[in-house]
Amino acid sequence: MCLRAGTDLSRQKDMSSSVQLFRDQKYHELKRQCIQQRRLFEDPEFPASDESLFYQSAPPRKVEWKRPKDLCEDPHLFVNGISSHDLHQGTLGNCWFVAACSCLALRESLWQQVIPDFNEQEWDPKNPEKYAGIFRFRFWCFGEWTEVVVDDLLPTIDEKLIYCHSNVKNEFWSALLEKAYAKLAGSYEALDGGSAADAIVDFTGAVAESIDLVQGKYGEIISEQMKLFEDLLKVHKRGGLISCSITASSGGTNDVETEMGLVVGHAYSVTAIRKLRLGERLIFSFKAEKLFMIRLRNPWGKREWNGAWSDNSEEWKKVSKSESKSLGLTLENDGEFWMTFEDWCKNFTDVDICRIVNTSYFSIHKTWEKKMMHGAWAKNSEPLLNRSGGCFDNNETFLQNPQYVFDVKKTEDKVLVSLQQEDRRKYKKEGKGDSIPIGFEIFKVEDNRSYRLHKLTVQERVATSLYINTRTVFLKRILKKGRYILIPTTYHPGIVTKFILRLFTDVPSKLRELKADKPKMTCWSLLCGYPRRVTQIKIHSAEGLQKQDRSGGADPYVLIKCENQSMRSPVQHNTNNAIFDTQVIFYRKNIDSPIIVQVWNSNVLCDQFLGQAVLAASPSDPREEQTLQLRGRGSREAVEVPGHITVKVFSSDDLVEL
Repeated sequence: MCLRAGTDLSRQKDMSSSVQLFRDQKYHELKRQCIQQRRLFEDPEFPASDESLFYQSAPPRKVEWKRPKDLCEDPHLFVNGISSHDLHQGTLGNCWFVAACSCLALRESLWQQVIPDFNEQEWDPKNPEKYAGIFRFRFWCFGEWTEVVVDDLLPTIDEKLIYCHSNVKNEFWSALLEKAYAKLAGSYEALDGGSAADAIVDFTGAVAESIDLVQGKYGEIISEQMKLFEDLLKVHKRGGLISCSITASSGGTNDVETEMGLVVGHAYSVTAIRKLRLGERLIFSFKAEKLFMIRLRNPWGKREWNGAWSDNSEEWKKVSKSESKSLGLTLENDGEFWMTFEDWCKNFTDVDICRIVNTSYFSIHKTWEKKMMHGAWAKNSEPLLNRSGGCFDNNETFLQNPQYVFDVKKTEDKVLVSLQQEDRRKYKKEGKGDSIPIGFEIFKVEDNRSYRLHKLTVQERVATSLYINTRTVFLKRILKKGRYILIPTTYHPGIVTKFILRLFTDVPSKLRELKADKPKMTCWSLLCGYPRRVTQIKIHSAEGLQKQDRSGGADPYVLIKCENQSMRSPVQHNTNNAIFDTQVIFYRKNIDSPIIVQVWNSNVLCDQFLGQAVLAASPSDPREEQTLQLRGRGSREAVEVPGHITVKVFSSDDLVEL
């Protein structure tokens, strides 16, 4: 699922210095050796043989590997630039890859990341001796840009390319890009079946979000439909890439054409989103001033939508030639077509939105703060060391997963979370190529928590992602100020694999992994003491507080003191009955020293004490919510004052219980 939106060009310029080399192959060094030895490059890491083609299903006929110069007289990487119309799928079931390439071709800044120094890689007819049959492409692999080198030997049957190819016989960028992507996956066959969103993420480092149009009832609820249109329009305008598809119904089959000309189980790229302003005749006919329109492309380069606003429909006759030209309307069976957004919502079932999240401070658009963490689910028989506990339903082991803490500093902040597991296509040869069902939970926790969570008591479960067997799971939420723990999990416990976690917030979140279970024992612990008890407190509310101004209200906050530590809640304004929901945790060295919860009124010059409650907070104390009478302090400690405070307290002498 793709925001401060727009591409971070400053990072693109510096990217070359941080690129990883796939199989440690150095493009310039290999090319120089080939030119010196007057030979064309043959890639030993992805040889022109059957093992690079398939691991299970062989092509129907013998494949010959040919170089572009064997297939045409004047080969080029690009012919008249790059276009989404350049691509045709071929015999491999990777329409998702071709759809992603079509999306990529729309964005010059993005495809130039994937095909670096394209002019230097282009054939030079004037200097044929400089051609070495070697090309390089870059993909965003698991959080790092990775350069993949390939030779120009391409699989053919009857002198024709059998996989992805251009509609121009002497253009080869798409075929070579596909070969590099197949090398990354282990073979061409490993690309048979996949997700356009995954390919777009690999091309761009975007954040992918998948939306189920049927489940969200976008074809029925007009208000939701309009929200989605505006969201997609914004994503498209800011450089994001979008694809869509139709999932086969239960018992149905893929690659079947619907009555409206759309293909089931087939990925389409979205190439334009527009509001079509209508002329007077259309206003009269449709009683509207504009239509919400979307343009799609079929990777096959043919077979189009045949409903309203299809290429030869009556509706286009009512649109001026200038308007048609501005929309790029072509009345050809080239695989590209327009339809209304309403028809799109009713006929398609799934959409993948890939947002290019803007992290540049030199942007006119919203800028996001990004944190990325590499992690892994790993098994261990020792519960405190196990990091593969499964989803929330696994009560005994759920908290035995990696845990990440972050802070929301604003009163409210929109948070974007992307959890991505490692690409499993490389395991297809072993029969383990399917993505694992993954997801994550977010809990609002104690404002001062610094150690791993061992038991859910006062914490609030604020967000749950979908659990689904896709490579990426995405969630966006508005969270209130406070500290949160994010727990990424596999659905089933005991699964071992790697992941990357990306978090985007408006202000820095200080995302970090919690690794320690309790305070560390050091030499200073012998001198200064080591904690003997852990106590969690949740201050839910304060009621009936003393009136402080003419309107009868107050601006209360709570201050929680334990030994030499103190935590303060946000101020609640103009109320005598305040909801705080403030959580704190203390590791206590002196278990005889009580915890004091004070209520104060916030003033401009000097805050005013309203009352306090003193808590022994021992393990034997009740763990249910309790309401306590506020009292004075010092010599007036036994004197009741107006107001009550509602709290929950948990204490344990086992430091890894809570």
